[in-house]
Amino acid sequence: MLFGKLMPREGNFFELFNQHGDFIVAGARSFILLIQNYADPVLRERYTGEVGAAERQADRVTAEVNRLLHKTFITPIDREQIHGLINGMDDILDLLQDASETMSLYDVQAMNDDILRLGDLSAKCCERVQHAVSLLPKINVPANAEAAIKTCEEIDRLESDADRVMRSAMSKLFREEKDVRELIKLRAIYELLESISDRCEDVANLIEGVVLEAS
Repeated sequence: MLFGKLMPREGNFFELFNQHGDFIVAGARSFILLIQNYADPVLRERYTGEVGAAERQADRVTAEVNRLLHKTFITPIDREQIHGLINGMDDILDLLQDASETMSLYDVQAMNDDILRLGDLSAKCCERVQHAVSLLPKINVPANAEAAIKTCEEIDRLESDADRVMRSAMSKLFREEKDVRELIKLRAIYELLESISDRCEDVANLIEGVVLEAS
């Protein structure tokens, strides 16, 4: 009992989740601006930098959560859930940064409608993740639990939409693109963008598990 009293209890995990969620949304919004303004080299560099900055700030939050896990005796939710949530959220921003940097490394010259659609779906998924995470501190309130489940279901639908756009984009790419190098570039970009919505769905599934255990 004495050991339990000496060890920190609860921690500020939910606050850190919220901070990370805010960085995810900031990174996603900068990414959308990047692909919308891709033809402008100055704006392209600016928004790529903003995505990278959001990712680095989120990394610090992830590190703090993992540090707290080793110091906190009693956590507000299961330790594995905390670990899975923060690392799943971190994967989302990593992929946003990977996508923005890959466009530059591969010297992609222009965006197309499929990239814009996939980017938009990814950004919407990111915003839904942030909203679902913001409900976790009071998830024992039935209205919040219901809202969280509904938001997770929205993420699932958006991920399915991204899958359909991805399949259509790949089919069009292999039918119409004659330049093999351009095909390889665009395929990599499509796959990264679709992976963002996949990771958002993974986080949504974890949140659903937290909600069901709390209900």
